[in-house]
Amino acid sequence: MPDTPGSLHRAAEIIKHYDGNINRIQFDRRIDPGTVFYEVTASEESYIRITRDLESIGYLQSSIKPLSFLKFYVYLPHRPGALYEFLGLTTLADANISFLDFDDRGLHPDRLKVSLNLEQGAIVEQLLEKLKSLYRLEIIEYDTTGAQLDDTVFYVRYAQAVRELIGESEDQFILSFLADTNHMAQELMDRGGDPKKAFESVLASGQTMKATSGENFYADVQKFPVDDHTTLFCFQLPCGGNIFLINSRDNLLMIDTGYGIYHKDVMAMFSRYGMGDIKKISRIVVTHADADHCGAAGFFTAPVLMHRSTLEIIRTNNRAYGSRSDHASLDELYTKMINLFSKFNTPNTVECLSGPEGKMQGIFPVIGSVSIGDVELEILDGFNGHTAGQVFLYSRNHGLMFAADSVINFASLSQERADYSSLAAFLVTSVNVDSGSAKKERIGLLDLARETDVHLASSGRRCLICGGHGAVSVLDGTKLVASGEIERFTH
Repeated sequence: MPDTPGSLHRAAEIIKHYDGNINRIQFDRRIDPGTVFYEVTASEESYIRITRDLESIGYLQSSIKPLSFLKFYVYLPHRPGALYEFLGLTTLADANISFLDFDDRGLHPDRLKVSLNLEQGAIVEQLLEKLKSLYRLEIIEYDTTGAQLDDTVFYVRYAQAVRELIGESEDQFILSFLADTNHMAQELMDRGGDPKKAFESVLASGQTMKATSGENFYADVQKFPVDDHTTLFCFQLPCGGNIFLINSRDNLLMIDTGYGIYHKDVMAMFSRYGMGDIKKISRIVVTHADADHCGAAGFFTAPVLMHRSTLEIIRTNNRAYGSRSDHASLDELYTKMINLFSKFNTPNTVECLSGPEGKMQGIFPVIGSVSIGDVELEILDGFNGHTAGQVFLYSRNHGLMFAADSVINFASLSQERADYSSLAAFLVTSVNVDSGSAKKERIGLLDLARETDVHLASSGRRCLICGGHGAVSVLDGTKLVASGEIERFTH
């Protein structure tokens, strides 16, 4: 919309005229003085007429074209009308002037400093050729990446940054993504948050994943003997959740998969440790539906075992599914964003857990089991604290507890991983959809770990707490302490 009095009223009048109901509006001059987001409910016929009338007055944005940034000095003659003539040329080129600086009493009385935002393509070159034929020019900066665009075209600049992360996409998809991000910023602003920080955090999430994949990928690896034939591996990826592999006589059980964006790097890492044959993975267990725990599941052919609510979260693309979260809209928007950036790959063959078997481990109902070699892991149902459908895996006799995101040794997280985790915590205000239930899960799991330590005391073994993030740890009083050696994998 033009940044003039009455623009908002004119758009609202058109929507009202065709009986449209405005469900959401967001405009903040501090973010972008020319962009307003409306969400409107209307009949199909009214929708067509509303969009037609908005488009006819130049208000409707149906595409988002990349812009170039051009900064230069132009030397104008000292005569009346010189600036007017110059501005006529920039207007013809549809250039948006973001900066002008001239003072005939300054150090350069004949020099005008200009910054322009223009559509990429031949029009830029045509404007430059025309200006060069009439004036002396000095090009200071010419940028086609969008990095130098100012905030008068904030959403255009932001869209270009998003395209760098996800590749070329249809304008409607990008516009929809911008609307979702704007909605998230609006929600956070209503809760006292900084809207600019919301946009920055969304981009930082995608940029950090991209920057730590490929040749920059790394992982921290722990290895533990379970019995004479079975070994547990923990792989801490750069961003997001851990992957666990249990290897018994060349048969592999995988617990969680990490982000899809890391899949090629993860397979190279598995090969380094002698487990690169994907066909040897007989079963994948997904503890919960967050992308950093199941986003690569679709790359594997092994059947994927999960809670029915986990499958529904994946299906609805909404981590708030099945919860009474007070930040449900943020959870939904965050799920869409993180699944896009992390290249979420939906699992192919899914088997859902059946339900309680009448047996308990501590406070948790047993809802299934999975075996690898001589090791049987019971699957325990959670209380929908972190997400609906989060489950835990447990073996009392082997001292193994896979606690998903309910028990994490935060002290073992590197600064880079802690910084990345803080982005999600800011964007959804809490990573748990039900904080009370999440606390109950954590206390129950720690109590179960203590009981297991007592059970194993005579053997000198400890309960290995395999959290969804951070190092595999043991309990030392009330603290979690990393267990065993940790080595760094790099390409």
